[in-house]
Amino acid sequence: MRQNRARTVAGARHAAPLHPFFEPRGVAVIGASRDPHKLGYGVVRNLVEYGFRGPVYPINPNAREILGHVCYPSIADVPDPVDLAVVVVPAPAVAGAVDQCGERGIRHVVVVSGGFGEIGPEGQAREEALARVAQKHGIRVVGPNCIGTIDTHTPVNTTFVVGMPQPGDIAFVSHSGAMCAVVIDWAQGAGIGFSRIVSLGNQVDVNETDMLAVLADDPQTRVITAYVEGVADGRAFMQTMEAVARRKPVVVLKGGHGESGAKAVASHTGALAGSAEAFDAALQQSGAQRARTMEELFDRARALAWQPLPHGDRVAVLTNAGGPGIVAVDALEAAGLRLAPLADETRAHLRRRLPPAASAENPVDILAGSGPGTYAVALDALLSDPTVDAVLVMMAPNDWFLPASLAEVIGDVARAHPKPVLASLMGQASVEGALAILNQRRVPNFAFPERAASALAAMVARRRWLDAPTEPPVELTDVDRRAARAALDRGDFAAVVAAYGVALPPTRLATGADQAARLADEIGYPVALKLVSPQVTHKSYVGGVALHLPDTDAVRAAFARIVKAARAAHPDAVIEGVLVQKMLTGGQELIVGVRRDPQFGPLTLVGGGGVDVELLRDVAMGVAPLSRPQVERILDATRAGVRLKGWRGSPPADRAAVLDAILRLSQAACDFPEIAELEINPLIVLSEGQGAFAVDVRGVLQHTGG
Repeated sequence: MRQNRARTVAGARHAAPLHPFFEPRGVAVIGASRDPHKLGYGVVRNLVEYGFRGPVYPINPNAREILGHVCYPSIADVPDPVDLAVVVVPAPAVAGAVDQCGERGIRHVVVVSGGFGEIGPEGQAREEALARVAQKHGIRVVGPNCIGTIDTHTPVNTTFVVGMPQPGDIAFVSHSGAMCAVVIDWAQGAGIGFSRIVSLGNQVDVNETDMLAVLADDPQTRVITAYVEGVADGRAFMQTMEAVARRKPVVVLKGGHGESGAKAVASHTGALAGSAEAFDAALQQSGAQRARTMEELFDRARALAWQPLPHGDRVAVLTNAGGPGIVAVDALEAAGLRLAPLADETRAHLRRRLPPAASAENPVDILAGSGPGTYAVALDALLSDPTVDAVLVMMAPNDWFLPASLAEVIGDVARAHPKPVLASLMGQASVEGALAILNQRRVPNFAFPERAASALAAMVARRRWLDAPTEPPVELTDVDRRAARAALDRGDFAAVVAAYGVALPPTRLATGADQAARLADEIGYPVALKLVSPQVTHKSYVGGVALHLPDTDAVRAAFARIVKAARAAHPDAVIEGVLVQKMLTGGQELIVGVRRDPQFGPLTLVGGGGVDVELLRDVAMGVAPLSRPQVERILDATRAGVRLKGWRGSPPADRAAVLDAILRLSQAACDFPEIAELEINPLIVLSEGQGAFAVDVRGVLQHTGG
């Protein structure tokens, strides 16, 4: 099974550019074969049959020619020009072949051969040897265990897979060679063009971050798509991704879910913010689109490549059937989009031009029996309406006009307006010819409206990300790092957040019932009691919390009850005492937490808090450090964040205090790498201007080594 890993040998990055993988002057195939059933034959065949204009040099000491091209006994015998080698020899011979490439002066190699890190320790040793040889010569390597690279515009096809997509403007980079093979076959059947396709394999050198930068510089690529199973360097990936996403849309499908399910966690934050969630947060923060399926990956890619971005989220639906129109409206609303209200002038114009029984409201239903001419009038009117940001054109199958004629109309009208048009000519058998026309006119079609709604939502999300204000991450200066250091050394996480400026309710530690009662009198009622024990993280689960205690007798009884319950649940636990804490009345409960992700570093989480936080999962995340606009977007992505602004008559809560607490907790995690998890749950948020208080704080430290 192929694995995705970081580079196997540490060392400086190679300086050689990567464009020869897509624009070589000459290609040598080491391990070329005359047997049509072998990969070495397939690589030569694809270079020849799919139009590579430079010289092809098969390397085979036992053959004179392959497909009309003279064979050479070794790479040393190959004449110029040659700047790319494709290696298809058994794994034990690969390092030697690459070494010979280095001696010949070739600095770019695709290693198709398998039998490396994906098979275990023996293969891993081969991979390390390959990496050392490549570094010695400054060779850039794609692979091993990959299928190669394609550029449809050069053209060059170094893969062994039968088929070649037509030239287009969508690039695809993949950790999986099989995914590339699927895309090549699908692209030919769907009539979708691609600019470049690259299979990365085991990534002994070139990885997904490298390829993002290369594809961003390709003038033929308008949208970058990717299938990834992990990243070699999370921070470098995010930095490159954001720079690339400012120039071109990027859509990513992440393979491998559920890694967090088997992880033992000590906080709600750890349970909610697994590696898949971290990857989602990193993509969103960096401006990439996260696709959930392969179908969604290329649905979004076509829409982003072929149509302009909308300026807002108001969509008009144009249909010839009521049922599909209703389905479309439901899908748009589920995707977070709005129906355009339509201007009075537009509705009046439509009523004059449409059949009497047609609907001039949104969705605009021109009824069965209307033809392409009616569609043209209605579509032009909707695209001219200032309340409309995008139009979804739908057609249920019919037998009174050819779908191809409607496709021509949609393409012509869409081209005359600067707003996006997506089509849903529903069905398959009757619309095959129309789909080819829509592809030529760069109008993406979706067999069902739900897919179109998802693509439109992606376009709106990209517009919002591009338009969002950009600010550097906040770096707070009014924090007491020395006090936080001392608190971490003694395992006092509440003192850590206090040192970083997050307010705590009045709280004291009691080691006996009488002391607890006396402290409660000093703090003022009502109070809460909370068990303090290093062995008990979730205190409420073992009866270690008592709330709303109104007087001295209730405090004494609660103290005894908590200690008894803790000893019953954890007989060996060290009970340090009980915290006596002022109860805060009213307010909203939030969770604010950070968890250190192995790929991306500190991950910040915020959402609805309390004991049911894992059940409700009303949370959003970002990768720290964060800017203030990023924190605001994360908070506003949750229902809890919406409620802070005031909900159904309730007054606004202190949103500014919540934003401040998020930034402070995030900075604490950035400043102290040994913090594995740190969580405030609940953070009680009072009315606007009254502050937010960390009622319960828990954390986990990790060993940083040295």
